[in-house]
Amino acid sequence: MPGFEWFGDEERAEVNAVLESGVLMRYGFDGVRGGRWPARELEAALSEKLGSNHVHLVASGTSAVSTALAVCGVGAGDEVILPPFTFVADPEAVLLAGAAPVFVDIDETLCLDPEAVEAAITEKTKAVLCVHMCGSMPHLDRIKAVCDRHGVTLIEDAAQAFGGSWKGRALGTIGRVGCYSFDYVKTMTCAEGGAIVTDDPALYDVIQAYADHGHDHKGVDRGADLHPHIGTNYRISELHAAVGLAQLRKVDRMIETQRRNKQYLKDGLSDLPRVRFREIPDPDGDSATFLSFMLPTEAETREASARLGAAGVDGCFYYYVNNWHYHTKWDHFKNLTSPALLPVARWEPEREWKSLHLPKSDAIISRNISMLIKLSWTEEQLADRLAKMRAILA
Repeated sequence: MPGFEWFGDEERAEVNAVLESGVLMRYGFDGVRGGRWPARELEAALSEKLGSNHVHLVASGTSAVSTALAVCGVGAGDEVILPPFTFVADPEAVLLAGAAPVFVDIDETLCLDPEAVEAAITEKTKAVLCVHMCGSMPHLDRIKAVCDRHGVTLIEDAAQAFGGSWKGRALGTIGRVGCYSFDYVKTMTCAEGGAIVTDDPALYDVIQAYADHGHDHKGVDRGADLHPHIGTNYRISELHAAVGLAQLRKVDRMIETQRRNKQYLKDGLSDLPRVRFREIPDPDGDSATFLSFMLPTEAETREASARLGAAGVDGCFYYYVNNWHYHTKWDHFKNLTSPALLPVARWEPEREWKSLHLPKSDAIISRNISMLIKLSWTEEQLADRLAKMRAILA
């Protein structure tokens, strides 16, 4: 991770073919595109790769989450349960859907704690947004059982876990809808892009229309399309899909390389008594985008993070003070700072997040460091990284 480390002639060839056709939009212009439909080709290839009946490409992972919420009926007055350790796009998408984010604790998987999810369900709960952070999964069977028991929709955000799996099934395909990101720093990249997957054909029909202003796409004349419902413009371009086609052919090697590099470092640190690795419920399904480990105290973790950076061990994220991935830095969210009044501020003005109190999650993330696993490391670079890490963490 990320896939841009392996950009090469394959991506250039796919992009040039689109440029030569002159058609950069994924819909229409049938007669002049020379039979090239990169977005359709990538959707079919992803469907086969993921084992999902329906895949629809969109402009980003964020637009995938926004679409998933909309098509699952999440709107004003609803609540969505999600973790405090995620990318800020998730709570933003919930707010912009008109719903209220309800944050519950994570456990040492770094993902949602199933018991915390169940305790937070109310009559307003519409969905659980399960985020597979740093390449791995929660106790997904238990979370799905909670959702099924309460009649709540399970939506998976697998933006950081493409290539991961749960008991042989691709992460993102266990819930009613799954979301992926193919932005510039993901394992597989389209430069910008995302995807939504579902096995529900009726829901897919809503997805593909919603992401394109409600076009039903049932004819060959775009101007004559009907509009069964309101939608928005979350379309991916053929240029971005073309990059994804080349990247997808490399994904198996990418995942294999990530797993090999991660295992080398993990094995090399496993005898250190102060280091404890995150819990991974299905180790065989880890996409290995990050090596996440915990130290005994917050103070030790802060010191280790600073020393790793000073030693040139890059890509080690101390998310407890990260602006974008943990709730402690989300003042704009907690204050509902927005260019326009958000729906939740009108329909439930007494709700507030300024005093968000999640001591279990804080105790975990304040002791956690997540290190990005790169594809381009040489054996010498891996050995040097391990030696520096051992000297600092021992």
